Amino acid sequence: MDIFLYNTLTRKKEKFKPIKDDSVGIYACGPTVYKYAHIGNMRTYIFEDTLVRIFKYLGYKINYVMNVTDVGHLVSDDDGDDKMEMSAQQEGKSAADIAEFYSKAFFRDFKDLNCLMPDIISRATEHINEMIKLIERLEKNGFIYKISDGIYFDTAKFERYGELAGKKYMEGIKAGARVVFNKEKKNSTDFALWKFSPKDKKRQMEWPSPWGTGFPGWHIECSAMSIKYLGETFDIHCGGIDHVAVHHTNEIAQTEGATGKTFVNYWLHAEFLVGCDNEKMAKSAGNFLTVNTLREKNIDPLAYRYFCYSAQYKKQLEFSWEALAAAEKTLINLRESINRIKKNVSCDINTEPNKDAVYYKKFLTASSDNLNIPQALAVLWEVLRDNSIASEEKLSFIKDADKVFGLDLLKECSPVILEDEIMAKIREREDARKEKDFKKSDEIRQELLEKGIVLEDSSKGTVWKKA
Repeated sequence: MDIFLYNTLTRKKEKFKPIKDDSVGIYACGPTVYKYAHIGNMRTYIFEDTLVRIFKYLGYKINYVMNVTDVGHLVSDDDGDDKMEMSAQQEGKSAADIAEFYSKAFFRDFKDLNCLMPDIISRATEHINEMIKLIERLEKNGFIYKISDGIYFDTAKFERYGELAGKKYMEGIKAGARVVFNKEKKNSTDFALWKFSPKDKKRQMEWPSPWGTGFPGWHIECSAMSIKYLGETFDIHCGGIDHVAVHHTNEIAQTEGATGKTFVNYWLHAEFLVGCDNEKMAKSAGNFLTVNTLREKNIDPLAYRYFCYSAQYKKQLEFSWEALAAAEKTLINLRESINRIKKNVSCDINTEPNKDAVYYKKFLTASSDNLNIPQALAVLWEVLRDNSIASEEKLSFIKDADKVFGLDLLKECSPVILEDEIMAKIREREDARKEKDFKKSDEIRQELLEKGIVLEDSSKGTVWKKA
């Protein structure tokens, strides 16, 4: 089955052609582990996980690499404080402790969203030598120069600089629209490969190099690590749409400047999660929510995964609590429908899906068409509602399709009880308590508990929450 992907570099949907038959190398820009990842970040990781799942589903061998940035990501790309050292100072911890804590938090969220772990997790601080060697190759090829705060890449010497972002966007950057122009730089788009440590203080994270003691620039990290694990040319590079104009543009320039080869064949980018005012979710803006926020509100993280499937990854998705609640309710209804079908099947679901069925082909076509998961889910609902399809056939398809969705659709779930029903039960229990029928009162409490509802009595009355 062919898979079609929208390539940011060519600005069109293309049939995927792997470098090696039946295998695919994928690099995903991972977290900078100085704070918790927000759910906008996690939308991108859900998209990348779905991409990996589809390739695995189609029988490809996967080499999935994700970096962890634990040094060198500055507040303004090339200027300002290192986010890692800044967070360490704010929390009174070492940078290494900060990295360890937020890395664990990230991968806990990652797993709760049912994302498959990468084959390789590559930490920047463990690959300093590879970065230095890559900068040395750029030096040999005449792409670098030195100024007071570091070693920089000369973008004027790379003819195709900005091709990924597009001419119009790059003209805006060159006019100084993105950052205040550093007068020492030759061009406004030039970027740091290696930053020197400040003379007046010692950094927690710094290393010797041929150019002086310091630390790597953010962009060189991904180039060095992706080359090490995927080769100088590989299949797919993923990330958020905000990486296109600067981070990924710079990755292309420095990598191809060093190797003289095409860096990546397919560039894929997920759009923003936005609020109702169309503002993207961002840590810098302080308007972000985390997966832990969902846990605290007793919301299944997979309800958020389902919510992300309400729009294709290339489209902006507007977040609201109402929309998330609707997604959670729909996922619960979906699992309940599947549970009802399971009751009609006496044997284990080990049979292969009917690959000749029209619905199966529709599912496969949607999934392979630039990850059109909303359409693929629509096919799933069609199958559930089609009374002409046998229960065994439905379940074998659902089990198979969930390899792509990652929603734990066959998970056993407790019967859903609606808020109106809960309040009616609470009133019935209060009446029983007034009549001193404590046996009935306890029975109602236990009945609700078995359905995942905990009652808490207080002087202000009885309140409920999910168990």
